[in-house]
Amino acid sequence: MILAAGFGTRLQPLTLELPKPLVWVGDRPAIAHIAERLVAAGIEDLVINTHHRREAFSEEALSLIPGRLSILTEPSILGTGGGVANAASLLGDGDVVVWNGDILAPLDARELLRAHRGDATLVIAPRPRGEGTVGVGADGEVVRLRGERFGEEVTAGDFLGIYVLGAELRRTLPMPGCLIGEGLLPWLRRGRKARVFRADLTWDDIGSLRSYLRANARWLAGRAGGFFMGEGASIAPTVEVMGSVIGRGAVVRGQGKIEGCVIWPGATAEAPLSRAVVTPGGKIVIDE
Repeated sequence: MILAAGFGTRLQPLTLELPKPLVWVGDRPAIAHIAERLVAAGIEDLVINTHHRREAFSEEALSLIPGRLSILTEPSILGTGGGVANAASLLGDGDVVVWNGDILAPLDARELLRAHRGDATLVIAPRPRGEGTVGVGADGEVVRLRGERFGEEVTAGDFLGIYVLGAELRRTLPMPGCLIGEGLLPWLRRGRKARVFRADLTWDDIGSLRSYLRANARWLAGRAGGFFMGEGASIAPTVEVMGSVIGRGAVVRGQGKIEGCVIWPGATAEAPLSRAVVTPGGKIVIDE
């Protein structure tokens, strides 16, 4: 399940035009990168919950997302735990991978599933003991979460917002409610276990404008040429593009450099411009 129903408040004003999982990262919406990872691991049946700007999950947008998709619209937002609980009939029995729709990570979900055992597995990026959002015990179990302690901590990590949840734990999730605060924490308080999967990788939470630009720069770094230009885009001969993503059908005019920018499909940008996101609705310049 890909969680895609949040309001995206920190990423405004971009999320006034699109829900956060549909904002463009490179040549496709963010959620398409997540789905690609899951499908590559053999997980082809994907449930996506929607609420904020749910009309943006159009047939055209969904055509860019790989997998066999089931879209579940929440008339009232249910939270992360409630979203998973509400999808029970679509998710079926057994273990379910849950991935926050604003997290981009080159994670091998097949390895995660192989490592999963027990009630829940949380993906973490390793950190020294006492740091990060999750404390880990000697057997790889969660012993610190949101300031609460459940055992002796020997190492730690940052939680990536990616989990595997077992059927028994899923049956306890509140609706509405938070998966961590009202689902996993009560589970741990009762003496049940959650374990971690250590993923030593570079990842992006596209929850802010700066991190959104960084995610696009990271995507671009894996390509040759120094910038990306989508199908049907046009760039004036008086413009030099450096380290930028130019979406399909976008227009770049003016004179000078377009540097470190993300220009959404169908948008028009005017050079010179640096560290900005240009959408069909306007321009947002992002300070260093």
